Amino acid sequence: MAWINPQFLVETDWLAVHLDDPALRVLECTTILHPRPEGGYRAESGRATWAAGHIPRSGFADLTDDLSDRASSLLYMMPTDEQMATVMARLGVGEGTRVVLYDRAVNMWAARVWWMLRAVGFDDAAVLNGGWKKWTVEGRPTSTEPCAYPPARFVARPRPELFVGKDAVLAGLGQRAACILNALTEEQHRGTEGVTYGRPGRIAGSANVAARSLVDPKTHAYLPAHVLRERFAAAGALEAERVITYCGGGIAASSDAFVLALLGHDRVAVYDASLSEWAADPSLPMETG
Repeated sequence: MAWINPQFLVETDWLAVHLDDPALRVLECTTILHPRPEGGYRAESGRATWAAGHIPRSGFADLTDDLSDRASSLLYMMPTDEQMATVMARLGVGEGTRVVLYDRAVNMWAARVWWMLRAVGFDDAAVLNGGWKKWTVEGRPTSTEPCAYPPARFVARPRPELFVGKDAVLAGLGQRAACILNALTEEQHRGTEGVTYGRPGRIAGSANVAARSLVDPKTHAYLPAHVLRERFAAAGALEAERVITYCGGGIAASSDAFVLALLGHDRVAVYDASLSEWAADPSLPMETG
């Protein structure tokens, strides 16, 4: 069974042929996370890693600063429409361009920027299947040349329903029509090991499809559509009228949301603050086991 929306994903073969397309914008989205002893992560921009070698002609989309809400105390919150438009225009993204996003961490950061672009109404974007890992495993060329995309005009057309807060999650708990879906690892979901965000475990009543389980570990390419369809179906996500994905801070959640979009589910939202907010509030229900 194939993807319902295959246009959201491009293969390395396609990109290699189209790198010189003047309308194409290739953006690396990597961020490096360092676990903190007290829980959560310290974030480091992947810009230096990109500068040391990247897919030819690609630019760098900096989620650590440029593409996070500067007014929030939480990491990686969706920025304002104005901030998104300004940053994307500076990166050369706008009317008449097509964007391919990649990263070095199982497609999660690329999926995050894809979801953010979708939330401001830009639909001509795709994730590079397997990202940097698959590109380099296949022995394809890399470069250290700076990016030279000209500035563009980016017009935001907001879709605010693609990101939700804790009230929407609370409203969905216990509703048969809603699926609250955790994208963290099974161990984090159970609360047995891994990085925590204040309290171990999961939002009470939520299901689990780990973002890291969506890909082939050797290439970081997404597993076949029929395999992922079965996994999301087993979690109750495909039958649900509404799915809200979450993780620690909205990144892995974006990868689950992206794959659900590939599979054709059109009523999915990301809980942006995720456990960074939820686990810090003792009044909000969590469970382990």
